Amino acid sequence: MSIKKYIPNLLTLLNLLSGVIGVIFAVKGELTYAAYFVFLGIFFDFFDGFAARAFKVSGELGKQLDSLADVVTSGVVPGVVMYQLILLSEHTNNWSLSKFFKKDSFWDYVTTENAIALIGLFIALAAAYRLAKFNIDERQTSSFIGLPTPAAALVVLSLPLIMDYGQPEFVIALIDNTYVLIALTLILCYAMNAEIPLFSLKFKNYSWADNKVKFIFIGLTIVLVLLLKFAAIPVVILLYVLMSLISNRKQGIGSGE
Repeated sequence: MSIKKYIPNLLTLLNLLSGVIGVIFAVKGELTYAAYFVFLGIFFDFFDGFAARAFKVSGELGKQLDSLADVVTSGVVPGVVMYQLILLSEHTNNWSLSKFFKKDSFWDYVTTENAIALIGLFIALAAAYRLAKFNIDERQTSSFIGLPTPAAALVVLSLPLIMDYGQPEFVIALIDNTYVLIALTLILCYAMNAEIPLFSLKFKNYSWADNKVKFIFIGLTIVLVLLLKFAAIPVVILLYVLMSLISNRKQGIGSGE
């Protein structure tokens, strides 16, 4: 039996391994390392599908395994990271939500902050729900409906990197704001499961006519990364959604179709 059959699933398992290691770092509060392993997992996630198509070995097992790996790498890890970021924001700034709750002791204070931070875990739930829908949705063979879980994960995991690598103070202040983090959590949860058609970066061919939007997006992404570094990631994801909406409008595609 050809070894080619096993290469895509091996890459998927490396995605899962990266996600599990990312969970360990996220739980320990080592958010930068968690981000690196999520990026590595997303790298494997991209190439497992590429390998399956290249070797013509796509199958139901690979599809299910891919979603299970993504639940961890692009769901659990960003959920735990958002939990940690909200918890940190509750400790370090004057915009905390916990100040509105009565605290009779130190433990009441800690419990309230932890309860508020649990909102960050909604990302893991929304990602799992989105991936389950993806597996049974026959409309998502060449494009996506709703924000892909790796894209949402990239937004979340870019936040600790932005904080660590000397971005402008006002950007860091936004990331360190409980209300901003909770709003971002809810937006990402909605975006992953919204009935919004988004283009895929899969190429059936490399002609300009068939892939104009994809080529423009890739070019703008490179420019943004060079200019903004890690801060470019949320901007790139927003650009991805906006370009998809514009492309849908030009093609007359509605969210109900």
